[in-house]
Amino acid sequence: MIYNHNRLIRFCALVVGVSGLIIIFSTVFPILAYEWEYANKYPSLLYPIVAVEVKESNDLDFVAKDLTKASNWIQNDDNIQFNAKVQTYFSLSIPKLGIANARVAIGSEDLSDSLIQYPGTALPGKIGNTVIFGHSILPQYFDPKNYLSIFSTLPRLSKGDEVYVFYDSVTYKYQVESMFEVRPTDIQILEQSKSGSYLTLVTCTPPGHPLKPRRLIVRARLAPFDM
Repeated sequence: MIYNHNRLIRFCALVVGVSGLIIIFSTVFPILAYEWEYANKYPSLLYPIVAVEVKESNDLDFVAKDLTKASNWIQNDDNIQFNAKVQTYFSLSIPKLGIANARVAIGSEDLSDSLIQYPGTALPGKIGNTVIFGHSILPQYFDPKNYLSIFSTLPRLSKGDEVYVFYDSVTYKYQVESMFEVRPTDIQILEQSKSGSYLTLVTCTPPGHPLKPRRLIVRARLAPFDM
């Protein structure tokens, strides 16, 4: 009996050990794979026009913040107000990623409930820059209907991929022009351009990484529908 009991204990310890290694590997591998695969895809970290903001800021300050709240995603302007009770929504679809008719709230705060259009940025289809934030976690948990994981596979997009926005009874098609990474303090991604109609998608990167906060930026331009 003692011998069988010891064997059972060793077996249980082995199962727990192997399970632990599998969990660690499944958590760490996607992050390392991201670093390896996308190291050459994106340019070096871009800095804001006002470079002093980077020097005076500590990126790790953002680690402890609740990133399900859109107001914690970027160094905020005191004039920007997020609204917990939003009446206006539109939808966003990214066929390549299996995202269909995802809800986008204008100026809301809760990224667990929808994608968020950053307050003060242009409305879809208008001249300027529509900036949309979306949450991400480890890509193996990606679910296009779960707003906590909806942008987990955003790094898979490439130049030329299409993003569709349905706003005010009109469908707008955007095509990806560039992808790059910035620090959480870089506010240049919010800038409005009068040269055209742009869409900027923003998420944390690498997806699921707790200690290296960066933002993946997908910049797209309004494009005509093929006739």
